[in-house]
Amino acid sequence: MPRRKKIIKKERTPDQRYGQSLVTQFINGLMGRGKKSVAEQLFYGAVDSVGEKTGQTGIEVFQKALNNIKPMLEVRSRRVGGANYQVPVEVRPARRTALAIRWLISYARTRPEHTMAEKLAAEIIAASRNEGAAVKKKEDTHKMAEANKAFAHFRW
Repeated sequence: MPRRKKIIKKERTPDQRYGQSLVTQFINGLMGRGKKSVAEQLFYGAVDSVGEKTGQTGIEVFQKALNNIKPMLEVRSRRVGGANYQVPVEVRPARRTALAIRWLISYARTRPEHTMAEKLAAEIIAASRNEGAAVKKKEDTHKMAEANKAFAHFRW
């Protein structure tokens, strides 16, 4: 972190179809080897199939899924007197969305469906229903923070 200047966050340009910077952030996380058009096709295909399967608009289901995955607490390692403690800390809003996006993409990649668009659509639908591996990851993170609540006074 710089000591002199304040870090200026760059504004993300909204995506073409929905006009949301959150979608742009998700597409950038999904992108591999700089192939943004491929990532856009995957995401838009997944959102369209989510809309067909659920009967709601796909982008609303996607936003609901992300909100269900966002963690409120996490544990950070803190060294105090030669011992390492897992200290529960509240997660900043920008990091919440980044973690949710990362978890959704990584657990979608491990699903057994054939194409990545199908995998992503299935994980989005599962997360919107509070099911799936990404939601389980959030719950595990919260359980870990709850179990280590006794070390909360080591917070910095």
